[in-house]
Amino acid sequence: MASTADIRNGVVIRFNGDLHRVEWFQHHKPGKGGAFMRTKLRRLSDGAVFENTFRSGADIELVRLETREMQYLYAEQDLYYFMDNQSFEQMPMQRELLGDAAQFLADNMQVKVQFDGETAVTVELPAAVVLTIVETEPGFRGDTVSGGTKPAKLETGITIQVPLFVDQGAQVKVDTRTGEYLGRA
Repeated sequence: MASTADIRNGVVIRFNGDLHRVEWFQHHKPGKGGAFMRTKLRRLSDGAVFENTFRSGADIELVRLETREMQYLYAEQDLYYFMDNQSFEQMPMQRELLGDAAQFLADNMQVKVQFDGETAVTVELPAAVVLTIVETEPGFRGDTVSGGTKPAKLETGITIQVPLFVDQGAQVKVDTRTGEYLGRA
């Protein structure tokens, strides 16, 4: 058992029977009364974020997650299939577990999957991925200086804003945290 002194950003704890990642914390010592720890927790099962206050010194359960390198293979309805790089076992995961990460998954992409025992908890994508533009309006001569943007549909189905000079078929680098265009690959 750990105490609230062990709470840090990114730590995973078991709270009310579910796994939660600490997104933000603040130790607060009022002039009167006992100290306490304010936290912002993200429930890993569905991504819900809420705030909770712990008394200073209260017992909490820290969870150690095992990280495995896996390769994304394909999607079938609401199931996404991954292959363990060590044992070559294929494992399906529900769309809800992936959250927003599902819109950036391209075939054969390497990802890190965190496990609590044998149960997959979260999927971590690289900070940036290279994807191909499958549909966008053509750029016109002289548009490269204007600094404008246009919508472009990527191979995974997500639509992002790209500069006017980027054409269909181009490979672009996309930030997986914000969904923004970073540059051509």
